[in-house]
Amino acid sequence: MKNAKLFHIRSISEFHRWRGFPAPEHPLVSVVQLNSINEDFLQIAQTMVFDFYCIALKRNFNLNLKYGQQQYDFDQGVMFFMSPGQIFGIEQDKAEIDNEVTGWMLLFHPDFLWHTSLAKGIKDYLYFDYSVNEALFLSEKEEGIIVGIMQNMLQECHNNMDNFSQKIIIAHMEALLNYADRFYNRQFLTRKIANHQILEQLETILQANFVSINLLKHGVPSVQEISAKLNLSRNYLSSLLKITTGRNTQQHIQDKLIEMAKERISTTGLSISEIAYELGFEYPQSFSRMFKAHTGLSPLEFRRSFN
Repeated sequence: MKNAKLFHIRSISEFHRWRGFPAPEHPLVSVVQLNSINEDFLQIAQTMVFDFYCIALKRNFNLNLKYGQQQYDFDQGVMFFMSPGQIFGIEQDKAEIDNEVTGWMLLFHPDFLWHTSLAKGIKDYLYFDYSVNEALFLSEKEEGIIVGIMQNMLQECHNNMDNFSQKIIIAHMEALLNYADRFYNRQFLTRKIANHQILEQLETILQANFVSINLLKHGVPSVQEISAKLNLSRNYLSSLLKITTGRNTQQHIQDKLIEMAKERISTTGLSISEIAYELGFEYPQSFSRMFKAHTGLSPLEFRRSFN
């Protein structure tokens, strides 16, 4: 995909023209049912960025979608979510498309959300910042629910727009987003083997980063640094950890830091300032505040409890 052409699609109408779809009924929202792929669309590798949201449900999609250096085969029914400004790639996986591509696409511009509950609430759905490789895999029953909501929105978009249209479409969108939230939670819980491997890798990475010499040189690792080493988006990793362990990535990092601090305070004669410095803190006061917030005791009070 190094030579892929970048397509910057600025409006939903422009997307419809580019794909050869009929013009949208509304310039700010569109529901498209996919039954075929235009062969010209697959002739070259493509990289795309939209100025609007895209929610896609695809089946028999014999193409590779790519984020960064990783490539994933989406030949089953999957659902993924793109927010404005995200870049994603697409390229043909096989010489011929073996099966008819089916699915749905919901496209909506941020302006469509103005003066609605989703104007700010859309930010609460963290999966818009997941990578494509972190897509949602649906069961047959789950897929039926999503398709039903898409069909309702398609019907509403085809009706003559009136004062109720936006409110009704937004209600359907919220239902779809909440179901997707529920299904992602299910996916985190059912993929136990993969999640266990991620937890093991996380522990290995934390152990390596929390060696004293690394803390002195690089400081406490950030959530972004940890998730990058795991080849996961930061939101996906935190969501996965929250569901499976009850603690997000930042809390796991802090737990590791507190564990090391307790060991040093209780078994060494180092001053609190020296321990703070070893753990990557520039200011001892910051370390003391964090320690008390997690343990209920100041570092000195914790040390005295061992005497």
